[in-house]
Amino acid sequence: MAKNNQEISQNEKHKIQDAEIRETLSHIKNKILVMSGKGGVGKSSVAAYLAVMLAGRGFKVGLMDVDLHGPSIPRMLGLKGSIQPSFHPGKAAPVHFSRNLQVISIESLMGENKDTATIWRGPLKIGVIRQFISDMEWPPLDYLIVDSPPGTGDEPLTVAQTIPDAKAIIVTTPQEISLADVRKSINFCRQVHMKILGIVENMSGMLCPHCGKEIDLFGSRGGEFLAQRENLTLLGKLPLEPEIVRQGDSGNVSGLDDSRLPFNKAFNAMVDEVINLTKETHTGPALQVQNDEERSAVSKASEGNKIIFAIPLAESKLCAHFGHCEQFALVETEGGEIRGTMMHTPPVHEPGVLPKWLHELGAQVIIAGGMGSRAQQLFEEVGIKVVTGAPMDPPESLVNQYLAGILVTGNNVCDH
Repeated sequence: MAKNNQEISQNEKHKIQDAEIRETLSHIKNKILVMSGKGGVGKSSVAAYLAVMLAGRGFKVGLMDVDLHGPSIPRMLGLKGSIQPSFHPGKAAPVHFSRNLQVISIESLMGENKDTATIWRGPLKIGVIRQFISDMEWPPLDYLIVDSPPGTGDEPLTVAQTIPDAKAIIVTTPQEISLADVRKSINFCRQVHMKILGIVENMSGMLCPHCGKEIDLFGSRGGEFLAQRENLTLLGKLPLEPEIVRQGDSGNVSGLDDSRLPFNKAFNAMVDEVINLTKETHTGPALQVQNDEERSAVSKASEGNKIIFAIPLAESKLCAHFGHCEQFALVETEGGEIRGTMMHTPPVHEPGVLPKWLHELGAQVIIAGGMGSRAQQLFEEVGIKVVTGAPMDPPESLVNQYLAGILVTGNNVCDH
C-alpha cells in the first residue's frame, strides 16, 4: 500500500513538472538544439557565440548547457556567478551574462570545485534536464539555445521529448570521420521528428597569418556537400580563427565584435540565416511582452533619469485590483536600477482620488493587475503611464522585469 501511495505521489509530481515545463516553454518563441555527431567539432562554441550574438542584436536569449559530463559554456563566457533563488518558491534564477542573455549549466551548481566529475546514469540526467526547464525562472525569450553533448544519447533525446517544437543545428568539421557521425545525428532528428534548421561546417579552413593563403586543415567542403546530399540548409562555413580560440580559452568574447576577422563575418552571416529561418515563429496571443520599440523607449527613459513606479500590494505582492490594495509600494529607480522602495497606505478609494494622490507622490508608472478604463484615463490625464495584466509578483521583481523589457502581461482582470 505504501508503495502505491509513493507511486501516486511520484506521478503527481511528474504531472506538476509537466505543467511547469509547458508553462515555461509557452513563453519561448524559438528553441534551438545545437548538436554534433562527435566531440571536438566546436559545437559548444557555436552554441555560445550564437547566443551572444543574438543577444547583442537585442533578442532575449536563454542558453542551456545540457552537456552534463563536460560543461564548458560558463568557462567560455567567463561566467563566475551561481544560480540564485527566485522570488517564487521552488524556483531559481539562471546566471546573467548580459542584459539580454541568461545561462544555466550544471557547472553553476558545482560550487568551488569545477573539476568534479558528474557520474550519472540516464534517469538522473533526464531529471536534471527537465529541472533546467521547469525549475528555472526563465523570462519570456525570443530564443532558447540548448548545447547538447555529442552523439544521440539521453540528453538530446530528452530535449526532443521535452521540447517537441525544438529545431536542430548540427555542427560538423569538413573531414569524413566527422561527417559519418553527423549522418547519425541527421537520422536521429528525422526519427524523433525534430526539424533541422541546417548544418554548420566549422573549422572550414584557416588563413595563413604570414601569406594569407587558405589552409584546409580538416579537408574542404565536406559539410557543404553533405547538406546538398541531405537536402538541408548550409547555415555557414566558419573558418578556424586562432584569436577567437585564445579568447574562448580565457572566457573572453570581446573578439566577436572585431569585424575584421573572417570568422566573425562568416558567423554574422550564419546568425542572419538563423534569424531568417525562425522569424515566423510566434508565441501564443494571450501574453504580451514589450516589443523592441517599447524596450528601446524604456531603456532611453531609464538611462540617467529617475522613474518612480507605483505598485498596489496585498500580502506583499501585486494586488489584482489597484483600488482594493492594502498598500502602495513606490519604487524609485535611477539609471535603470532600483534605488529604494517606500510603502504608503492609500486614502479611501473614490473616483479620481488615487491618481491625484500618486501623482503628488511623484509616481510616473503604475503597474497593476486590473484597472477599469475610466481609472486608466484618469491616470493618463495626470501623466502616469498605466501597465495592466501584470503577474502577482513582488514589487521589485515587477520593476526589474519592466526595466529589462521582459515584463509579461496578460488580460486586464478588470475591464469595467
